[in-house]
Amino acid sequence: MFNKALLLAATAALASVVFVLPASADTPVLDQREHNQAQRIAAGVRSGELTRPETRRLVRGQANLRRLEARAKSDGEVTTRERARLQHEASQQSRRIARQKHDRQSR
Repeated sequence: MFNKALLLAATAALASVVFVLPASADTPVLDQREHNQAQRIAAGVRSGELTRPETRRLVRGQANLRRLEARAKSDGEVTTRERARLQHEASQQSRRIARQKHDRQSR
């Protein structure tokens, strides 16, 4: 009886250690979003939808997003809260790109 309880407790402890997913410093979803946004900016420049000042502001926004990502990764893991903030910032940047591309200003 005692050995069975000990075995059960050890198995439960081992399972909790094995199934805890370690936080990772990888951000593949954010990396893909950044790539897509850079492509959208480039397309806006090619089509003339973005003026030079708009392009400069959007490129600075992309750089700021990369800095935030680097800061989140600096300790070796990106927490859930950091991921949420990065996704929020990427969403704001996406809205800025859309707004600037469709504001009827052209070069």
